[in-house]
Amino acid sequence: MFDSILIANRGEIACRIAATARRMGIRTVAVYSQADAQARHVQACDEAVFIGGPEPKDSYLRADVILQAALRTGAQAIHPGYGFLSENADFAHACADAGLVFIGPPAQAIAAMGSKSAAKALMDKAHVPLVPGYYGDTQDTGFLQDQACQIGYPVLIKASAGGGGKGMRIVESNDAFPAALASCQREAASSFGNPLVLVERYLQKPRHIEIQIFADTQGQCVYLFERDCSVQRRFQKVIEEAPAPGMTPERRAAMGEAAVAAAQAVGYVGAGTVEFIVEPDGRFYFMEMNTRLQVEHPVTEAITGQDLVEWQLRVAAGQPLPLTQDQLQIQGHAIEARVYAENPDKDFLPSIGHLDVLQWPEHVAFEPGPVRVDGGVREGGTITPYYDPMIAKLIVHGRDREDARQRMLHALAAVRATGLHTNIAFLGRLMANPAFVSADLDTGLIPREHDRLFPTPSATPDRVLALGAAAILCANGLSSANPGSGPSPHSSSVGGQQASPWQQVDGWRVGGTYQRDLVLQDPLGEHTLHVQRQGDQWLLAINGQPAQPFAWQADPRQPQRLHIRLGSDPAQGDVQECSGDAYLQGLRLDLYTQGQRHTLQWQDPIALATGQADDAAGGLTAPMPGKILSVSVAPGDAVTQGQPLVVMEAMKMEHTIEAPHDGIVQEVFYAVGDQVTEGVTLIALEAGD
Repeated sequence: MFDSILIANRGEIACRIAATARRMGIRTVAVYSQADAQARHVQACDEAVFIGGPEPKDSYLRADVILQAALRTGAQAIHPGYGFLSENADFAHACADAGLVFIGPPAQAIAAMGSKSAAKALMDKAHVPLVPGYYGDTQDTGFLQDQACQIGYPVLIKASAGGGGKGMRIVESNDAFPAALASCQREAASSFGNPLVLVERYLQKPRHIEIQIFADTQGQCVYLFERDCSVQRRFQKVIEEAPAPGMTPERRAAMGEAAVAAAQAVGYVGAGTVEFIVEPDGRFYFMEMNTRLQVEHPVTEAITGQDLVEWQLRVAAGQPLPLTQDQLQIQGHAIEARVYAENPDKDFLPSIGHLDVLQWPEHVAFEPGPVRVDGGVREGGTITPYYDPMIAKLIVHGRDREDARQRMLHALAAVRATGLHTNIAFLGRLMANPAFVSADLDTGLIPREHDRLFPTPSATPDRVLALGAAAILCANGLSSANPGSGPSPHSSSVGGQQASPWQQVDGWRVGGTYQRDLVLQDPLGEHTLHVQRQGDQWLLAINGQPAQPFAWQADPRQPQRLHIRLGSDPAQGDVQECSGDAYLQGLRLDLYTQGQRHTLQWQDPIALATGQADDAAGGLTAPMPGKILSVSVAPGDAVTQGQPLVVMEAMKMEHTIEAPHDGIVQEVFYAVGDQVTEGVTLIALEAGD
C-alpha cells in the first residue's frame, strides 16, 4: 500500500479522499489555487502545495506543476478525483513516465472512452445497445444537419469530449439546428478544449440509469449495481438514488453484464461508471462511460457498505478486488441531493458570494451513517466564479425508498445556508413532489412538474413577519417582558437587588413610549409593522390591523433561535405562536420555521438614506461574473422583447441576456472578450413607444 498520495483536486472530493486515506494510514498532500488558500480540503490534508492562479487552466489543469508537487513532497501516487485531469490520458501517461501511480484506469482506456464518438464505435463492436445517431468526425454544419434530418427530430447535440451536462443542446426543428450547433461547439471548446460534437435521437421520457463497475489488474471485473440519476436540470444531475426504483433483477443483471462488457472491451482497471439511457418499456442504450469516480458514488457506498475510494487505492496498489460479484449485496435505499449555490427561480443561475451561515443538522456527521454530508465549503467560505458552485452533497440511507425520502426531507429542513442563493428549498419541494414520491421518474421531470416545483409566491404569514420583527428588535438590543405579568419593566431586580431603570432593554422611555415602524419586503410587496411599548407589554400591528400583544424570547445558547407569541386570548383562538431561526445580515433577513425558509428585505430608512444606487434605469446587467462571448446589437438598433442581445460565459456555461422589453439600444458598454463583474450594466436600453 502507498505511504503517501497527492490529491490533484479540490472541494468535497478532495476532502473525501483525504478522510479515507487517513483511515488507511496514508499521508496526503493537497494542492490549491490562489482562490482556495483557505479551503477546507487544504486543512484536511497533511501537507498542501500552492500551484497557481484561480483559473483552472492556471492551477488544477497544470499537469506539469502537479507532477512537480508530487515528486517534491515524496508522494508515490496521484488521485485525480473527478473533473479537471481525472479523465486526461496524457496526464495518466505523464504520471507513469514520472514513476508515479495514477489512481485511475490505464491511459489507453481513458483515451478509448474519452471520445463519445469513438466509445460508441467500440460499444457497437462489443454488442452494447446504442441510441441511433451520428458519431463520426465530420463536423460540417450542412452534413450534421442532414444527419439530424435522417435521425428525425428532436435530436440531441452533445460534445464528444464532454461531461457534466455541458455542451448539450436539444433541437426541435431543422431551422433551429445551425444556431444550436454553433453554441454547443463554442461551449464544448471552452469547457473541454475540443469542439467535436455528435448528434443522436432525443429519446422521449427516458430515465438515466448508470452502473458502477470496478476492475482490478488480475482481470476481475464486477458491477456494484445501479444508480438512478434521472432528476436533472440543464442536463446535470440534481438527485441520485440507489437502487433504481422499479428495477427488476433480470434487467439489473442485463445492464450490469453490459457494463462489464463495456469495461472489458477497453481493458479497464479501477472505478468507472457506464451510463445508460432507458426507455419506458425497459430498452436501454449505452450513453457514455465515465473513467473516474462519480460525484454520486456515496449512494452506492451506502447500499453496499463499501468504501469505493478505499477500493480505488487498493486496486491502484495492485491488490485484487475486495469482493466478488456473488458477495455484493444491496442493503436498503440511499438518496443523494446536490446542494448548490444557485437560484432555481432564475433558471438555476449560479450564485457567487460568501456563505455567511452554513450549518448542517446536528445529527449529521462528515462520515458514513444514516445521514451524511460530503462538503468542501465551510461557513464563512466563498463560492467563486472559477469552479462548480456545489456546496456539498447530502446523502441519506434508509430501510427502503420511502424511509430514505423522509430522512432527506428532515435533513434538508434542518440545513441553514445564508449569504447567497441556494437550491435547498427547491430540493425539499422535489422530495415532496408527487411524481418523485411515486417514482414516476425521467430526465424531464423538473420541466414536466414545473408548476408544482416553482409555485407562485404567496404572502408571508403574520406569524413569520412577527418573527422577523423580533429578530430586528433583538439585533437592536431590545428584550420582551411577559405581557400582563411580572414586575414593572422599570422596577425589576438583578441578583436580588433592585435594578436601575437605565439597565433595562425593554423599550421603556422616561417621557413617552417606544414606537417604531418596520417595513419588510417579500416577493409580493411590502409589509408595515408598527411596534410599540405600552405599559408592561409590547404591541404589534401588521399592515394597519389592530395592535396585538407581542412577546418574544431568544434561546440563550442559540441566539438565532427565537420564539414569538402574538395575541392575548388563547381561548378565542387568536394567539399565534411561532418558533424558528432568524439570521439578519445587513438588510436581508432569513427566517427558518416549520421546515420553510422565508427571505425578507428590511427597508431600513437609515440605510436607504445613504443613497445606495439602483441599477441603471433601462439597463441590462450581468447576472454574475463572466466573459462576453458575443454582442448582437449596436447603438441605435431597435430590439423586441426576448431578443438575444449578449451571450456571456460564466462558470463554463453560456448565458444569453435578452431584451426585457421593446426598445432602442442607447449604448453598448462592453465588447467581445471583455471580463465583466456581477451587476455591471452591459447595455443601456430605452423603452420604445
